[in-house]
Order: sequence, then structure tokens, then C-alpha cells
Amino acid sequence: MSFDILVPSLPESVSDATLVAWHKQPGDWVEAGDNLADLETDKVILEVPAPSSGVIQEIVRAAGETVVGGELLARLDLQKPNAAPDSSAKAANKDEPPLSPSVRKLVAENDIDPASISGSGKHGRILKTDVLEFLNEQQTEPEQPAPAAEASHVPLSATAVASLRPEQRVPMTRLRAKIAERLLQAQQNAAMLTTFNEVDLSAVIELRNQYKERFETKHNVKLGFMSFFVKASIEALKRFPAINASIDGNDIIYHGYYDIGIAVTTPRGLIVPILRDADQLDFAGIEKGIHDFGSKARNGSISVEDLSGGTFTITNGGIFGSMLSTPILNPPQCAILGMHAIKDRPVVEDGQIVIRPIMYLALSYDHRLVDGKEAVQFLGIVKECLESPAHLLLNI
Repeated sequence: MSFDILVPSLPESVSDATLVAWHKQPGDWVEAGDNLADLETDKVILEVPAPSSGVIQEIVRAAGETVVGGELLARLDLQKPNAAPDSSAKAANKDEPPLSPSVRKLVAENDIDPASISGSGKHGRILKTDVLEFLNEQQTEPEQPAPAAEASHVPLSATAVASLRPEQRVPMTRLRAKIAERLLQAQQNAAMLTTFNEVDLSAVIELRNQYKERFETKHNVKLGFMSFFVKASIEALKRFPAINASIDGNDIIYHGYYDIGIAVTTPRGLIVPILRDADQLDFAGIEKGIHDFGSKARNGSISVEDLSGGTFTITNGGIFGSMLSTPILNPPQCAILGMHAIKDRPVVEDGQIVIRPIMYLALSYDHRLVDGKEAVQFLGIVKECLESPAHLLLNI
């Protein structure tokens, strides 16, 4: 008896998906729940689990094709094979990097041991880009030029010339293409402007250093800087509701809640999971939420629900060493706060030059809805809350 393997129901607002890779091939034995294939949407990677144990009878759609919900992907023979799969072979196969057909072909053509390649895909899966990167890194150095007397008699081959200027062409992932589309849309459809300020983080660093060990012991999560910025941003958003609003046609939607997007970098690109009702979370709740998002992003289990909505976004380029940048809006939100690297800088206090840990802040906003005065004052409130954390702790 055979069973049809169909494309699972796609998330709302997602019309189709790209079949990224098959993890099983015709004739392979699978257990119920095994991931048969990966589907990439504009937002997340979806797995196609085996509904039952059996043998892959036929694969109908190939890797790289676009599919829609309910479409036939493959057929599974539910009849058990005469001989059960060899447990040792199965264990060995389980340890091998899962390869898609295109990757399998590429490693075979170039005689590469897949175990020598670090996979950047989900669960360490080796992607085609990983193989191409490996090949680039393994390219041999050009041979030393022949002596001048002989060089004129030895023409350089076309292959040798090409190897000095390597190129590779790979298609954009759906996520990267969607990011490009949304960023371009943000620049074309909003009157975007950025204002800057700087903040002295001495008090936050001192408070964090004083309590981080006790905090981690009690809450089983590290005390980072992001929770302070989330709390400070919410205080500022409460005073300037337009910055927590969005534009819908000719209407302004003022949100009476604070769903804060936290930009997270993944191997596939930037995603922005949402901390729901962040104003109702304490420091531990915020840090746990951010930690969970990071874990989900790394193992590819983040859901569409995690990425939907949001009224305001915070992005931290400082973790990569960025000193200053102008973040781009995350539509339909009308503002985004950019954090940057913390650097010891000379500042003047009471007529004296002192060294303080300074961070530059950037607020990009839609000038159609937010006036410059509001944006400047918003950053002033964020600065005040961070330089005097008592405002956050005492809610004053």
C-alpha cells in the first residue's frame, strides 16, 4: 500500500515554497517522523515528516522546484521490506551529513569527502554554497612563475588565468530575496530619516557586573544589555505613541501594546522575531525570550508566528563591531533603534575630561508620521533611562 506525501499547509500569507533538498531517495527506508525534505518559504524552513514507516517509492518533485500547499511530493510504500534495515548501516548513515541531490553530485564530481565540509544548513546539513566555498578555499596556489629567461616561451593557460580570478554564481535564497524586497520597499515607500545620540553605559555596566552572577543563578539565563534597551525603548514609546504606530493607507494605527522585534542574524539572513507584550516582561523574561529566539534561529525551528507582527524593532550591529549605522525600517513599523559597539571615549564631565564606555544610538523613523522633535526626544528618554537605570527599576 502506498501513501501520498503532500506539501504541508503553508503559513498564512505564504503562497508557495521552494523544495530545497530531499534527505531521502527512492528505495530508502524511513521511520515515522523522519524529515524527508526541507521547504523554504519567504520566512522559515518547513520540514516534511514521514507520516509512517516505509520505503520511499517515488519522488515526484525535484529539489529547486516551487510547490504549493497540498501538492504531491512523493509516494511512500507502507509495506515493510523483507529484511529490516541493518542497524549498524543505519547508524552510520545517521552520522553522515545529509546531502541533497545537487550537493551529492557536486561532491562526487570533485571527489570530496563530505565529512571534511562544515554544513551551515539546518542540523549541520551541507548546502551547495558550503561545497562551493570549500572548493574556493581548497584551490591550489598558483605555481611560481618560471624564470624570466623561460617565461616568455611558456604561455599561461586559460585555466591558469581563470584560477587567478575565481567567481561563483549562486541563486538567492527565498529569505534573502524577501529581505532585499522589503528593504527596497522600505526605502521607496517611506520618508526615512535617522537621528543620532550617544549614551554613557557606565551605570548599566556597573549594575550588570554587580548582579549578573546572581541573576544567572536565579533565572538560568545570562543578563545581557538587550533587556536594558528593550525596557528603555518601551518607556520612550509610552511617551511617544506615534513611534509605536504604523501607517495603513491614509490611516494611522496606534498600537496599545508593545511587541518588540529583535533582529537576529542567521546563516540564511536577518530575521526579526517578536517579543510579545514586552512591557509585561521583567528583565529575566526578556532575556529568556531573546535566548530562545537565538536557539530557534540556530537550529532552524523558528516559526512564522515568531516573526509575525511587531510594533517597533531593535537591532544590534555592535556585536559585529559596528560603530555607527543607519538601520532601515521594518515595514509597516515606522521606527527602528540601532545599537552599536561600546567604546571607551573621552567625554567632558564637570569641566574634566574622563573616559566613559560610550555607545552611539541611531533611530531611523518614517518622517510621514514621526516629527524630528519626537525622534530626538525619544532618544533622549532612552539615553536618560540607560544612564540612570533606577528609572527602569523603579518605574519612574
